Amino acid sequence: MNRIKENRILRIMVFAMCASALFSCGNKRQGLPSDNEYAVRTLTTSNASLDNSYPATIRGKQDIEIRPKISGFVTRLCVDEGSVVRKGQVLFEIDDVQYREAVKQGLAAVNVAKAQVATAKLTYVNKKELRRQNIIGDFDLQTAINSYASARANLAQAQASLIAARQNLAYCRVTSPSNGVVGSIPYRVGSLVSSSSSQALTTVSNIDEMYVYFSMNEKQLLSMTRQSGSSNAAAKTFPAVQLKLSDGTIYSQLGKVSTISGVIDQVTGTVNIRANFKNPKHLLKSGGSGNIVIPYTQNDIILIPQSAVSELQDKKYVYIVGNNNKVKYSLITVSEYSDGQNYIVTSGLKEGDRIVVQGIASLTDGMDIKPITEAAAAAKIKKAEGMGAIQGNYSAMKKAFSGKK
Repeated sequence: MNRIKENRILRIMVFAMCASALFSCGNKRQGLPSDNEYAVRTLTTSNASLDNSYPATIRGKQDIEIRPKISGFVTRLCVDEGSVVRKGQVLFEIDDVQYREAVKQGLAAVNVAKAQVATAKLTYVNKKELRRQNIIGDFDLQTAINSYASARANLAQAQASLIAARQNLAYCRVTSPSNGVVGSIPYRVGSLVSSSSSQALTTVSNIDEMYVYFSMNEKQLLSMTRQSGSSNAAAKTFPAVQLKLSDGTIYSQLGKVSTISGVIDQVTGTVNIRANFKNPKHLLKSGGSGNIVIPYTQNDIILIPQSAVSELQDKKYVYIVGNNNKVKYSLITVSEYSDGQNYIVTSGLKEGDRIVVQGIASLTDGMDIKPITEAAAAAKIKKAEGMGAIQGNYSAMKKAFSGKK
């Protein structure tokens, strides 16, 4: 019984000590900047290298739909989905019975036509000699000439039909037109296919090199064109670009901008740009997505955090701290290039200006503030977080003790 009483007394003493430590800080926010304390930064010029990101679509250098040129039943699949194939490799085989017979018929027709040509030629030579001896007239000779010409034309027609039949027979073996990777295969053995089928047999994508497409707005294009002189020159002088994959990682190979479209999309107001990436390990797949990351370097610029900027009707404002520590709500303009955390100021601020960089939501134009450094503000916030942890522990203990009698 005495042991239980001692434990209860010990818990009460610990509780009282924690409560005393907590409330000794006062009821107001301890460790946080006071109501009129704000972190202020004095602006200086610097050199900055920002990365601009643009949504991108990944395509193979060649995405070729494989379609049959003849009609027939698929008799064999020579590859599977995802197979790596070489140019000329057989992908599918189509039933060739009727096409083999067509070749035989074509050969027979050619032989018949050759025999007819030989007969017509003999007749023509004979009539020509008889006409020389005035045994027959011009009509008989001309008839022989015409028959000979007709026989030769029939031979040419038969030979053309034979070539077509042989081509159709060759089309029974569907081959890959390039190196690449096989896509999905909607048809299987026994399926009836033709040149008018709604779906292709498959798609072969050449992914040794990838085309990555992204867009820039008209303003950015004009800026690049003015600096370089032309779109072609802008493409040649474009810096190497990176590709951020869908999982957030950066692709190991750098890309090179190869083409800039000369037509601006009337709907989106953007121009299409293509960057080429080597794909030796076939990590990139046709149809994938990512983001093109373009480095952008400027010298002697003023860089401010986006947390210091408020927006109103597509305009950007900051609070400039005057000599009397009164803030002024001031309009600024920024570059269209941004890394997502900072802005490059193009007008409205100069070196030596002081701006509020934290807590601007509670400011009003003309308000008196007490400027503190960003380091001091961070230290106070850290201290406040520690006090918050103590208060949390206090609450937990109070809850625990409230259940004791």
